Amino acid sequence: MIPSAIRSAVLLAATVGAGQALAADAAAVAASPTLTKIRQAGAISIGHRTSSIPFSYYDANQKVVGFAQDICDRVVDAVRKETGTPNLQVRMVPVTSQNRMSLVQNGTVDLECGVTTNLKARQQQVAFSTTYFVAGTRLLVKKGSPIRDFGDLSGKSVVTNAGTTSERILRRLNDEKGANMTIQSAKDYGESFLILQSGRAAAFMMDDVLLSGARTLAPRPDEWAVVGTPQSFEAYGFMMRKDDPGFKQVVDGAMSGLMRSGEINALYAKWFQKPVPPKNLSFDLPQNEQVRKAYSNPGDEAFE
Repeated sequence: MIPSAIRSAVLLAATVGAGQALAADAAAVAASPTLTKIRQAGAISIGHRTSSIPFSYYDANQKVVGFAQDICDRVVDAVRKETGTPNLQVRMVPVTSQNRMSLVQNGTVDLECGVTTNLKARQQQVAFSTTYFVAGTRLLVKKGSPIRDFGDLSGKSVVTNAGTTSERILRRLNDEKGANMTIQSAKDYGESFLILQSGRAAAFMMDDVLLSGARTLAPRPDEWAVVGTPQSFEAYGFMMRKDDPGFKQVVDGAMSGLMRSGEINALYAKWFQKPVPPKNLSFDLPQNEQVRKAYSNPGDEAFE
């Protein structure tokens, strides 16, 4: 039998330890403007995309689903724990390529869980989480099209999403190589693909995985093909406000934990190697070398 004096000492040590842990948690929250804001409001605002299959989009019930959203849900769980708010509300805020950064900067969105490329230039305005996906920028064309690579775009009309890396690359190709392309800038993936389907553009440039996602929305997906040599590799991360290392640590910790435990591989298979809504089509997209490296050595480095 343990003497009562020892039992009391053990209980006291446990109580003191728990108190110190709570105090440390409270201090961590107080040091983070975003965590403080979230705890005081009892809510976190998540930026999401509406048609970025299979990352962030609406299902048939207008619920936001996707690979990015599944990861985001794990981050929200970590924020609940860190802030001590088990009943934390999640406010879903739709964002576009054009407004996503400003909505993060002005506080409308606490964490943007979409498909935003981590660029050094963007790091001057926002902070990025651990990289969770790596894509290559390519072209979506109709099968049988004479366009097989970027060199075939000379004098043609090309569509992409406004405010994206692809738009910047296309303008650079026009300036540096005199490609004489007509560049159309659409608000999102759905609009870009509609422009392509209508014949108003000969090609749609974007990250290859997003082109594959847009293709699944076509009445006959097999009529469309992703072609071309990647013009860049895009490291996707979640955006948050700058100069808040406490919040970033919580976000990165949750995401890195998924990668180190291997749970990220199950989530990847769910969204890229199995049928997904809305048409229950599979991307059949195994992890590329860049993705495998990102998961084996989590980090937030920009690719340029």
